[in-house]
Amino acid sequence: MHLKKCIFLCLLLSFVCCLTNVLHAEEFDFSALEKKVFEATLDNGLKLIIFPNHDAPVVSMTTWANVGGSDDPKGYSGLAHMFEHMAFKGTTIIGVKDYAKEVLCIAKEDVLDKQIREERSKGLLADQKKLEKLQQDLQKAIDESYALVIPNEFTNRLQREGAVGLNAFTSADQTAYIMSMPSNKLELWIAMEAERFLHPVLREMYKERMVIQEERRMRTENTPSGRLHEEFLAAAYKAHPYGTPIVGHMSDIINYNRAEAKKFFEKYYSPSNLTIALVGDVDPQEGLALVKKYWDRIPRREKPTRLTTVEPEQTAERRVKIEEKTQPSMMMGWHVTESIHPDMQPIIAMMSILGQGRTSRLYKRMVLKEKVAVSAGAFSGYPGGKYPTLAVVYSYPAQGKTNAECEKIIDEEIEKLQNTLVSKEELDKVKSRASIGFIRDLRDNLEFAMKLASYQQLYGNWREVFKEVNKINAVTPEDIQRVAKKYFKKTNRTVATIETIKETETKEASK
Repeated sequence: MHLKKCIFLCLLLSFVCCLTNVLHAEEFDFSALEKKVFEATLDNGLKLIIFPNHDAPVVSMTTWANVGGSDDPKGYSGLAHMFEHMAFKGTTIIGVKDYAKEVLCIAKEDVLDKQIREERSKGLLADQKKLEKLQQDLQKAIDESYALVIPNEFTNRLQREGAVGLNAFTSADQTAYIMSMPSNKLELWIAMEAERFLHPVLREMYKERMVIQEERRMRTENTPSGRLHEEFLAAAYKAHPYGTPIVGHMSDIINYNRAEAKKFFEKYYSPSNLTIALVGDVDPQEGLALVKKYWDRIPRREKPTRLTTVEPEQTAERRVKIEEKTQPSMMMGWHVTESIHPDMQPIIAMMSILGQGRTSRLYKRMVLKEKVAVSAGAFSGYPGGKYPTLAVVYSYPAQGKTNAECEKIIDEEIEKLQNTLVSKEELDKVKSRASIGFIRDLRDNLEFAMKLASYQQLYGNWREVFKEVNKINAVTPEDIQRVAKKYFKKTNRTVATIETIKETETKEASK
């Protein structure tokens, strides 16, 4: 669990107490908090952000890489996610019994894997017996290499020193490495974090490749919801890589190799493409000195450029239907703008009114009143926010009800938002809930560290964090109506459904 401290207790207590009633009418001044934030940029381009809070001897930290699934190279979808796994495998001195021997084993693995990929690339002309023999030889080489590994040593070493919440995640836009630990162990974390990006060893590459394959099977191929999400995104995006699954396609996963992973690392894990955020019991100058001590060793590399692919305007509704013996469900998505665009706050407010929580319009009508669904909701910013993204509504029909019945109600509720202004009271509730939630996140060391890093990535300026509440409060009923009309057109949407096949239909199809 995350270590939670009330970082802003003295500064924010009065805000939280009055948020429910007057938050929408106030322009809160976060300048006192903003002034406490320390920032620096190393000569190699690494961005460092520190917010000191000495309430407890704990510091939370994140290393935020401006690279995600949308940056995967052609033919290697999911490589950003794969590298997240590889970053925990250690260094030339961490995680191995004999590095000199390991280097030889790794080289043997790479030669055999290349031979397998070359033979497999022949398609129907591939020699299956040769492939089988090469696979056996590769597995033997993998076993020999793994015998030299100290499993999970990078993670275990940190956890032995008190690290908690040690984790990582890859999204369409970024890869983040997160944790909290006693502040007197800060230097250990900084040293190890720099070491794994200075001297990374992509050990267990082919062993981990099999782990990723199984992860794809479990989360996507063997689950109806996973298949629905993948088909939905593939239909919604024709050009932009947001339509490609973050975990990758199976045919790409089986071709991951160390050479491509190294090229990916060299391109995207430059210090100039990373942000480190520290929140907690740390002196800014001491923190900067430690970061310089270890990270200055990593040379500056060219910062990768932003994707230039733009999703073409959608001019016709797209539909995908999956038929199988499972519960029916539906996803409906509209193309909207990227998260830093001024329209995003009204879109977020609209989706909250439409389908977030038990007081939302969809839940009250579909689940409570008309009982056509067991669940219904809405959200925005899927699958990312760095580039133009999607606003999504989902529903699970109740027994005896259909996706078509749910869709009819969703259409009606969106039309209401397009034709009638939301009430001030309804919008005020959304603003209060959003603002309270935002401030609650800032009271958590790790959540705050991640916000600082993510806003630095998206806006190029972490200070935008402290403008968020005022942006929320600035939304008007007219703004919501405007974005409802602008984006939520049937020609701009993608609908993906799972339709239940009845037992009799299954028997007929098998004849």
